[in-house]
Amino acid sequence: MEPRTLQEAIVYFADPVNCREYVVARRWRNGVVCPRCESDNVAFQEKYNRWQCNKRHDRRQFTVKTGTIFEDSPLGLDKWLTAMWMIANDRNGISSWEIHRAIGVTQKTAWFMLHRIRLAMQDEKGGKLSGEVEVDESMIGGLSRFMHKDKRERVITGTGGKDKTVVMGFMERGGRVRAKVVESRTRKELQKEVREHVEAGAAIFTDELLSYEGLDADYQHAVINHAVEYVNGNVHTRSSLINSV
Repeated sequence: MEPRTLQEAIVYFADPVNCREYVVARRWRNGVVCPRCESDNVAFQEKYNRWQCNKRHDRRQFTVKTGTIFEDSPLGLDKWLTAMWMIANDRNGISSWEIHRAIGVTQKTAWFMLHRIRLAMQDEKGGKLSGEVEVDESMIGGLSRFMHKDKRERVITGTGGKDKTVVMGFMERGGRVRAKVVESRTRKELQKEVREHVEAGAAIFTDELLSYEGLDADYQHAVINHAVEYVNGNVHTRSSLINSV
């Protein structure tokens, strides 16, 4: 039976046989095959909790961890599968601190596990950004004072952001960067983009623009007030793509 609660998941995955059968049922739905030659002519060695391919080639022996995100990790599947269960069953997102407390590993190890699992869960577009994400936006367009009078009269037809393009940037600290053109700087538009590109539960850093208010319901939202300061400890948007163009 599938675990329905975290307590059930911890107890269930504490059994190595349960772990093995759980992974086998999802990795090899039509029977175990060698991850190196894809032959189904394999024999299970119960004493060593591994299989051996009967075809002649290098590294014929393998386990359920071979060729997966778990392969080079000293952590057992009891830790990995419990962490995966937590991530898959929490709609609001899981932090490394929650994993650290639940499965008894250091926060640094939990952070590593979280990012490796999220990487494996990404879709073909690369998945959502996670961890600590800086979010910023800017209006792109030539300054009127640098334009010839004829061009200024032709191009600049209003004040403020009129006739300029709004570009929104996302930077995952230590990871990926994204930028895209958005229709406006309204709350509806900017928050829609945040939810589309950033995983729920992540820590996000923005400036004091009112359009970002309300994101703390789904994110760990920290704000830097640029009228007062540009950096306050870990809270800043200075490394975002928008600030580097």
